[in-house]
Amino acid sequence: MSACTTCGACCHSYRVEFSVYELDSLGGPVPEAMTEVVNGSTCRMKGTGVVPIRCTALEGELGQLTLCRIYEQRPCPCTELEEGSYGCNKARVRHGLPPLGEWLGN
Repeated sequence: MSACTTCGACCHSYRVEFSVYELDSLGGPVPEAMTEVVNGSTCRMKGTGVVPIRCTALEGELGQLTLCRIYEQRPCPCTELEEGSYGCNKARVRHGLPPLGEWLGN
């Protein structure tokens, strides 16, 4: 099991906005019930538009065993954030978790 599927720091750090065309009701993978409308062409994962951020798809506790309930159906911003990347490590450090890999903190 990778740190990417057990950490949850990104799910507690970023607003996850994406095209409405990613919604399952329009042929995409993302369950519409877990989203909210931003405008006519954009929606976001519930829980990511308020502080403190916690994506509605996240199960478990930050830094412990966590699970994205829609990991295989998650939206593009989530699939584009790679384990050990700058964005990943920025979220981990923000929540007191050690960075992964060769991150230089830039």
